[in-house]
Amino acid sequence: MANTGLQVMGLVLGVAGWAFGILVCAAPWWRVSAFVGDELVVSQVLWEGLWMTCLSQWGRLQCKVYDSGLALSGSAQMCRALCVLSLLLCLLALMLSVTGLKCTRCLGDAHETKARLVRVGAALFVAAAFFFLLPVCWTAYVVIRDFHDPNVAAPLKRELGSALYLGWGVTVLMLVGGALLYLGSTSPGVPAMPVFGKGAKGNPPSTAESKPEKVFV
Repeated sequence: MANTGLQVMGLVLGVAGWAFGILVCAAPWWRVSAFVGDELVVSQVLWEGLWMTCLSQWGRLQCKVYDSGLALSGSAQMCRALCVLSLLLCLLALMLSVTGLKCTRCLGDAHETKARLVRVGAALFVAAAFFFLLPVCWTAYVVIRDFHDPNVAAPLKRELGSALYLGWGVTVLMLVGGALLYLGSTSPGVPAMPVFGKGAKGNPPSTAESKPEKVFV
């Protein structure tokens, strides 16, 4: 039978992953300026995200949204698309999971249909985690590659921002939430089948046994 506790726990983790995923997607903390070389002024820090850049100088923070999304590199546009796709899949998974939870009455007593909806929602949470992991890992790879590239000027080198670490945590929340939802929505038990063989219980034997008739001479 479906386990309500596992379903609720998985849904809570999935919702938490979705909420933190929105924060990571919108935050400008994907890449931060690296303090290497002599040309970088340590009094200012530059953060770069998918949608904006922020500059902190002498305690003052100024943020600016990118003027044109088409002017961004192909990898940045891909990261944007994958993050948005992941969040949309999470939203769809959330609606399906809430509809199919055992503790809700959205579909009445259709337990098998509700369990299938929860399993579909769990699969969508796992797919969303995969799509969210791709831009996070790709951005981390590009940052590390450029940091160790001697052809990249020191002012252009970046380090891993806090949003990337939070992004890895988001994928874990989505994966674990999807797994718990799936485990908590196992199909209802199949009715017991009749047992044949030695253990089978047939019709009770008749207590009246045929006795030979007595013949009196």
